[in-house]
Amino acid sequence: MKAVILAAGEGQRMRPLTANRPKVMLPVAGKPIVEHLLVELKEAGINEFVFVVGYCDQQVRSYFGDGAKWGIRIEYSAQRKQLGTADAIRIVAEVVQGNFLVINGDVMVNRADIKSLMKHQTDTMSITKVTDPRGLGIVELAGDKVVNIWEKALKPPTLLANTGFYLFTPAVFKAIAQTEKSSRGEYEITDSLKILVKSQSGLGYLEIKTWVDLSYPWDLLRANEAIMPGMAAENLGEVEPGVTIKGPVSIGRNTVVKSGAYIEGPVIIGEDCRIGPNCFIRACTTIGNGCHVGAGVELKNSIVMNKTAVPHLNYIGDSVIGEGCNFGAGTKIANLRLDKKNIVVNGIDTRRRKLGAIIGDNVQTGINTSINVGTVIGSNAYIGPGAVVKGIISPESRIY
Repeated sequence: MKAVILAAGEGQRMRPLTANRPKVMLPVAGKPIVEHLLVELKEAGINEFVFVVGYCDQQVRSYFGDGAKWGIRIEYSAQRKQLGTADAIRIVAEVVQGNFLVINGDVMVNRADIKSLMKHQTDTMSITKVTDPRGLGIVELAGDKVVNIWEKALKPPTLLANTGFYLFTPAVFKAIAQTEKSSRGEYEITDSLKILVKSQSGLGYLEIKTWVDLSYPWDLLRANEAIMPGMAAENLGEVEPGVTIKGPVSIGRNTVVKSGAYIEGPVIIGEDCRIGPNCFIRACTTIGNGCHVGAGVELKNSIVMNKTAVPHLNYIGDSVIGEGCNFGAGTKIANLRLDKKNIVVNGIDTRRRKLGAIIGDNVQTGINTSINVGTVIGSNAYIGPGAVVKGIISPESRIY
């Protein structure tokens, strides 16, 4: 059986982090989102994959290649124009035979649920129970079949959500051929599923227990918090005398952790980094390759991507920082409202009481910059010395 991973989209709700990479390549626990998914599928017994790629596809192709590194085989199908999930599945009709799995590349599921879905012999969608159905596709059931699917309904009839993970038979291609364009100008797989619901064999379902949906930048932090506590410690770098390490910490090749650094795991530090001296790295922080974390710096529950420098007297908490950023001495990011209410970003309740900033690639700040809770800064922005910023900062902005 083959697994088809849908990895063609940009992920607009993840902006500015997806300005230079597809959503599926955003890092969670030190690896791209889609790599976690691939590993779970492999452990469930899948060895043949089809990646449907489009936006910034070369990054996916370069990272995964032919799959030999993971002991699997990967083929690629290109969706050059983003015409929806049904169109993406239509593209693979010539490269899959018999039953096959389809899964969105930006979700996380576990191997046990994958094995359970693989046992089904008819078209089957996986569902999961949620506490908040806003923005999700909601499923209505009768007996062992799906009877209706509601997209982003204001008053959904159930709390059972579509997870974007399916087992399909060749019948799905007939349903896709009958699918008309939606009001968004796309061919939606949910419309194809509704056609299957009305077919003679119907559409089955499997309720799964583990599902992490990554829609917004702060969801990356939630995924880190879920995955990292179970990680193993590893040291492939150099740790000087006088470093304190508590809990599981992974240190990459050619990384130097200097004296006085205090690290509370789980923490992941990539390759070729300079850490310390005299810094504090707190739990559920991941630091990419080629980063510098210097003296008097505190990082907490944050994702710092490759080649970013946080060199002097900085505080970054509950934030996602893109590649190639540089923080001037004394730059600090607030992560808690004084009234302790949830952080709202661009009108969206993040459901997080603590959230710092979402910062795109190649952002620079001057000394003593203050960044307020829930701030989003677009790629290549420059924030001058002593500035106080909040809200949405456009890419290429110059603030003095």
